Amino acid sequence: MRGMVPHILFAELRHEAVLTHLCQAKTVVGPLDRVKILFQTRNPQFAKYTGSWSGFPTAMYDIYTSEGLRGLFKGHSATLLRIFPYAGVKFLAYEQIRARVIKNKGEETAARRFVSGSLAGMVSVFCTYPLEVIRVRLAFETRAEQRSSFVDIVRKIYAETPPPTHHNPTDAITATATHVVEKVTPPSGLPNFFRGFTPTLLGMVPYAGASFLAHDTMSDLMRHPRLAPHTTLPHTSREESTTTSHKPAQLRYWAELSTGGIAGFVSQTVSYPLEVIRRRMQVGGVVGDGHRLSMAEVTRRIYLERGWRGFFVGLTIGYVKVVPMVATSFYAYERGKYYLGI
Repeated sequence: MRGMVPHILFAELRHEAVLTHLCQAKTVVGPLDRVKILFQTRNPQFAKYTGSWSGFPTAMYDIYTSEGLRGLFKGHSATLLRIFPYAGVKFLAYEQIRARVIKNKGEETAARRFVSGSLAGMVSVFCTYPLEVIRVRLAFETRAEQRSSFVDIVRKIYAETPPPTHHNPTDAITATATHVVEKVTPPSGLPNFFRGFTPTLLGMVPYAGASFLAHDTMSDLMRHPRLAPHTTLPHTSREESTTTSHKPAQLRYWAELSTGGIAGFVSQTVSYPLEVIRRRMQVGGVVGDGHRLSMAEVTRRIYLERGWRGFFVGLTIGYVKVVPMVATSFYAYERGKYYLGI
């Protein structure tokens, strides 16, 4: 019976036409990401397109006419460099953290799942954040003379320094404290690659936590005894004799993709405001007067510009990108674990 398992799974894959469409859809992730970043950072040339259904295709057409096809994929090279370590570290960290937070089936609660996912997301961000900043800065550039390469943008970010601060001589205490902070904090260099790190780290709490929680919860629902005959693949559950643990049956392709898609939808919704805030902080060196705004200052500025709607600019584009991407990643994650015997 065990010998039938690979045959069953591969036979199913031959009928999974939806996977082909998802792979083809990856070619549009670059343009979607580029436009979303331009909207989130309120790029002066593209701010006028936000807030309407026609804004997204108009923005894409504008990029294409001014920068060509390559312009739609600007920053995509950094995305590809980042996604492999990011996804690998996130799923590895989740398995390791989950094994310590949830030691047996009786301890498996929604809170523990959420905490495990949040910590895994924070670990992955910590390891790959500089590539995220580089990606955003590449995507933010729109003028023809700003066709920076990956190496060029790294040099620019490293060399950026904030404008000098003018102290008030009548306020000696404040001036002295500010002077000390400026001496202790490097004005340029590696810290520039961690702009927006705080909201990103905070954003990983709801994003990764909700993502893994929603996926695991929906997976349990799909494996409910009444649904299992229709949603799971036969003969794919396993008992681990060394750990006396039970590996549940694999979900059918549509069920696995559905659980991942729901996880992507939920996680993107709950974490999106913090994503907008970090995007604005990441481009702080090239907008305005170059001052490094704090998280509170950026939040206040976004609210004054557009109210609460400003924190959800580009969310629809985010759904179009994130839902299939997360669905595919969880599908590969679960199938990979099965084939590798994890």
